[in-house]
Amino acid sequence: MRPAIRVYTERSRRVKHRKLGRTGLEVSEIGLGTEFLNGQPRDTVVAVIAEALRAGVSYMDLLFCFQDYLDNLGAALQTAGGKPTIAGHLGCAETDGQYRKSRDPEECDRNFNDMLGRVGIDRVDVLMIQNVDAEDDYQQIVGPGGLLELARRHREAGRARFFGISTHKVPIAQAALRSGLFDVLMFPVNPAFDAMPGDVSPWEASAVGAAAGSARRELYRTCAGEGVGLVAMKPFAGGWFFRPDNPSGITLTPVQGLSYALSQPGISTVVPGVKNTDELRAAMRFLEATPEEKDFSAAIAGSAGTVQGSCVYCNHCLPCPSLIDVGETLRLLDIAEHHNTDNVRAAYAALSVKASACVECGECVDRCPFGVDVIQRMRRAADVFGS
Repeated sequence: MRPAIRVYTERSRRVKHRKLGRTGLEVSEIGLGTEFLNGQPRDTVVAVIAEALRAGVSYMDLLFCFQDYLDNLGAALQTAGGKPTIAGHLGCAETDGQYRKSRDPEECDRNFNDMLGRVGIDRVDVLMIQNVDAEDDYQQIVGPGGLLELARRHREAGRARFFGISTHKVPIAQAALRSGLFDVLMFPVNPAFDAMPGDVSPWEASAVGAAAGSARRELYRTCAGEGVGLVAMKPFAGGWFFRPDNPSGITLTPVQGLSYALSQPGISTVVPGVKNTDELRAAMRFLEATPEEKDFSAAIAGSAGTVQGSCVYCNHCLPCPSLIDVGETLRLLDIAEHHNTDNVRAAYAALSVKASACVECGECVDRCPFGVDVIQRMRRAADVFGS
């Protein structure tokens, strides 16, 4: 059973915005995934899009090439009268109404152009190559005659601005980052999947609880350090958190799931998938949630993959007597120790209270569910950033 839904009100804060990596685009930190709007009645799709845009959502991911799905989204955007930042996809096809992955450039070209026409737009802001989970698939995509070549042609023709790739596996994501060919990475971010080894697909349920390294979190830090926009998909672990047979053993509310994703390094926006306005409202409840409602620390403490001594940026340690934003300070430190770029240093410089203000009272250490030596990390931050 899904958690009880509390409708957000007109007094809610509008969604905050973040930079989508080096693209320079400003996107809402809560975006909208449209996967589960496929197959819904048009009036439902229209209502969801209109309400999302009113709440300040400004990033939408258009996943499929189904005609009814695209027609409904086009009608919804026309009715709402707004144009968010839109990510469209190459690599999707359908047979007898069922999704299938395609790497045929001609087929993908037809489907992409059909998507533009049905949605009623001239271009997408991000052109994603979707569902790349195997090394040979990745090499085909970036090689001669692959989908990246097709994406370039669309950009040259003004039908796309930036390139993205979606994957569920860390090795493919890291290869994409090393290549410098992609501006945006779409990747699942949630505590259940973060408990898995980086080369394991989240849908291999038997892998839940396997000994996990830090590969996924290192990926997030790499995105932050190198300016690749990180779009967090599946913040609710594909609905696992709401199921009685949840294989992860972690139960989170929608607010806590979004809070976890948005707390991780490198995240530009998180795209929860919803199928109606009730589910949208459950997600947008984040806008007026209290810090206690956003706190996910108790839910994941002791779960598989939670490494004692590692900060998960939950801010359960607050309030700090010196008014240090502990979670953000440690997040920036973790990034800097791997990728100490001008952007990271600028973000630290913008903090109103620096790590050097720590009086080592120990209150944060006592509150931390994960045994982080916050005092030592504050000393380290002051040394790395010089204040």
